[in-house]
Amino acid sequence: MKRAVFLLLTAILLLLSGCSSGGQVMDGDVTVYGYTQISQEQAREMMAQDDGHVIVDVRRQDEYDAGHIRGAILIPNESIGTEKPEELPDLDQIILIYCRSGNRSKQAAQKLGDMGYTNIYEFGGINTWTGEIVTDEAPESSSQDSAAGEKTEKMVVRITVGERSITAELNDNDAAKALWDQLPLTLPMMNLYGREMCYRMGKGALPDKDAADAGYEIGDISYWPPAGSLVILYKQNGEVFEQVKIGHTDDDVSFFDGMEDTDIIFERVEQK
Repeated sequence: MKRAVFLLLTAILLLLSGCSSGGQVMDGDVTVYGYTQISQEQAREMMAQDDGHVIVDVRRQDEYDAGHIRGAILIPNESIGTEKPEELPDLDQIILIYCRSGNRSKQAAQKLGDMGYTNIYEFGGINTWTGEIVTDEAPESSSQDSAAGEKTEKMVVRITVGERSITAELNDNDAAKALWDQLPLTLPMMNLYGREMCYRMGKGALPDKDAADAGYEIGDISYWPPAGSLVILYKQNGEVFEQVKIGHTDDDVSFFDGMEDTDIIFERVEQK
């Protein structure tokens, strides 16, 4: 009798398990709820098909301009919220999605899957792409600057804690430039809220005219005007807060999770 009851319960659990797999796409290398991870070779094969697919680059505008896969449209990951992007009106269209290293593309693919898109294929980062990469023409204003002999260099920062080191590119805004002018800096940073390394510079320490209520991506470096806090965001909790986005790193920042308060060095990386 006990054996019969056990077998019945096992059968019910198996049935329930089978019923809970809805919403997954079963083709490709790895099945994830809402989207499918595929290899870059598979992505190239899909791009060769005339099936109405769209290639989506979810990096920043400056990264896209520096080089992208031919035919890709730009929809930055940070611009994707809970509403359908106007560039993707068809929930059943095949969407091939990538970023720089595969982190933001997974975040974006999950958000699109949660909205109801049914054919999302994530294939990692352009940093390992062996196919064609194209570069957009520089805007007219940039050409004029070049003709005048002016050259805009990227502000790249090395962030070092102990034996670990990552690099970040600063944005082109007043707060980022003000921070750049103060480098190198060694800052005693606190690990707060299970999401960020923080140093309170003091209110008004950096310009805040570009502040806005906005969400963040893992790897963002931001300035929080109310307390003048400089933060490195290493974990996502979905919070939206007043901030000036100073820069971003695509390097792995998960090692900050659980780290004790510590000194962190910010220094310039000279561009050749």
